[in-house]
Amino acid sequence: MVTLQPSEVHVVGFEAFVAARGAALVRFAILLTGDDHRAEDLVQEALAKTYLRWSSIRRADDPEVYVRRLVLNGSRTWWRRRTNREVPVERAPDGIAPGDLSLESADRDELWRLVAALPIKQRAVVVLRYYEDLDDAAIAQVLECSQTTVRTHAMRALTRLRGRLDADGRSVAEGTT
Repeated sequence: MVTLQPSEVHVVGFEAFVAARGAALVRFAILLTGDDHRAEDLVQEALAKTYLRWSSIRRADDPEVYVRRLVLNGSRTWWRRRTNREVPVERAPDGIAPGDLSLESADRDELWRLVAALPIKQRAVVVLRYYEDLDDAAIAQVLECSQTTVRTHAMRALTRLRGRLDADGRSVAEGTT
């Protein structure tokens, strides 16, 4: 029988956590940032910080909540830096043909662009509630706020999304089919 040293138990538990939840954490980060590469970087940074405190985190808190909080805070920090803002353009530069997207894919892309334009906490609530299917209590734990604040962020986000869809001349029902 192989006996693990205390430091090896630390590594094995962390590796099991990353293997089990790593893909979900990257998906969460992608939905927050809208950029696969930035999302992977955020998750990697969050996991590096988590590894350093793994023994205390796995005993005291739910590790996934801790890592999601780190990803969210990292995303917030990135968005605060004005120099990193991307500027969307109306049409592709000359010589680049637009892809052949189906109407459903175009609608989904439009909706995610609208979600990406939300303030970070509202965006996080939308992603955690409607994509990750978490309840208000779990979202409040990730965002470190009350359940009432979560519901307020959700209400404001949905109001803003509906307003943007209405402003574009499309009904809410057309945008969600």
